Amino acid sequence: MMHKTEKNFVNVTGENLPDISVVENTVDGAIALVVFAHGAGADKSSDFMQTMTELLNAQKINVLRFNFGYMDKRLKEDKRYPPERMPKLLNCLKTVLSYVDSSLPLFLAGKSMGGRVAATLVEDKLAKVKGVICLGYPFHPQKKPEKLRLEPLQNTSSPILIVQGERDALGNKQEIERYQMSSLCQVAFLADGDHDLKPRVKSGYTHQQHLQSAVQLIQTFINEHS
Repeated sequence: MMHKTEKNFVNVTGENLPDISVVENTVDGAIALVVFAHGAGADKSSDFMQTMTELLNAQKINVLRFNFGYMDKRLKEDKRYPPERMPKLLNCLKTVLSYVDSSLPLFLAGKSMGGRVAATLVEDKLAKVKGVICLGYPFHPQKKPEKLRLEPLQNTSSPILIVQGERDALGNKQEIERYQMSSLCQVAFLADGDHDLKPRVKSGYTHQQHLQSAVQLIQTFINEHS
């Protein structure tokens, strides 16, 4: 049976920010808990985040989603605030983790920016976090391949799974195969996928197939590192 709980965590990341909105989707007999961070432009309830949560629940994986402070402020005031800088994003994720009370193996996951935040946080060697999952890691800003964001992937002390579309504009397969990363990083490519892991029709694959493949990779990663 699946259960859904919505709540707020007190936001300690800065002044004039609302509490952190959280939604937790749990299943009976769960094997792990994934704390799932959204990307820069879409909140915790986007189609991508909801679909991935449903697919993970189907594999007996609990999922806790939350909004970074700027996103809750954006939704509340209907103004397009940009993402906060990394220190505030990290503090928000730390705040969420401080509320997590579960005996299940704990993994961090994130879509794009959320994955970068999660990978950066585990440089702190968080003992209770078993690993990090990045869905479409933003290796560099779009059309700026020289501005690399490899440091979290080079300095990690925790295993990291990156599920990347082959033609991701923020790091495609050809580019990534040239990068130097920690041996703890595992990169899995999805054929013809873009930054949302979505392939073109001519590829012969569907978006749903790729999201299901991503979940299978995540399940294997969790089983290996729990």
